[in-house]
Amino acid sequence: MQSLESELEQARDLSESDLADAIESIGFECTRCGACCTAEKNDDSGDGSTDAEATEAHTATVFPDEVRTLLEGASDEVDSDREPRELAVDGATADEWRDVARPMPYGLTEDEDGDLEGETFEWALQTTACGDCVFYEEDERGVGGCVAHEDRPLICRTYPFSVALAGTSQPMGEAVDEEGLVRAHECEGLGRDISRVDAEDLAGALKERAVRELEEAIAVRDNYEPTSPGRDGVVVHDSEGPKRADGTPLEE
Repeated sequence: MQSLESELEQARDLSESDLADAIESIGFECTRCGACCTAEKNDDSGDGSTDAEATEAHTATVFPDEVRTLLEGASDEVDSDREPRELAVDGATADEWRDVARPMPYGLTEDEDGDLEGETFEWALQTTACGDCVFYEEDERGVGGCVAHEDRPLICRTYPFSVALAGTSQPMGEAVDEEGLVRAHECEGLGRDISRVDAEDLAGALKERAVRELEEAIAVRDNYEPTSPGRDGVVVHDSEGPKRADGTPLEE
C-alpha cells in the first residue's frame, strides 16, 4: 500500500487536461435537484415512504480554512457590496463556527443524555434539523440552490466527481462510472454534455481538492495525539490540532 506522501506526489502530478478529458467523457450538467445538498432518504419499506430513522443527514467534509471563508463571506464587514449571507436553518446570519460546521459524526457516540462524545477527525458542513445542508435553499418553484455558492467548499465544487487515490474522501454513494482516476458518483446530472471550459474548471478544482485532502490527512496524522474529550465531550482533530466542537483549540 502506498504511503500518503506517495499519494500526495501522485495528486500533485495529476494532469488537469487528462482529468478534463475524463470528465468530458463521463459528461455532467448540474440540474439543481438538490440531492447532493440534502439528507439522504432511505426507503426500506418498499412503498416509497421514509421516516426520521431512515434519513441520513447530509455529510460533506469541510477544511478549517473553508469554515472561516464561509464565516467571512457571511459578514457584511468583508465586502460592502455583498449582502450578509442568511442560513436556511433559521434565517440568521452565520457568525459562529457551529453555524457552518459540525464535528464529523463518525466515531462519536451519544451519552445517556443524548449528547455526542468522543474523538473524531475533520469537520462536516452544518445541517438543519431535517439533515439538509444549512446553505441549501429552494425557490418558490422548488429549484434548489446554495446561498454560499461563491465560497462553497471544494467537495461541493467538484461533486459528483472524485479522484481514486487513497487518503482522499469520497462523496455520497458508490461510484457509478469511472474514467482513468476519475470516479463519478450517483447524480442525475451525469451523462449530460459539458463544455471544455467547464470540464477544465472542474478538473482544476478536482486536482486541488485531491492535493488538499492528502495534505490535510498527513497533517492530521502527524499532529494526532489521543486526547481526553473537551468540556463539551467532543474532540475534533484536524490539520491545525485538536479542537472543541465550537472550533476553539482544545488547549484554550
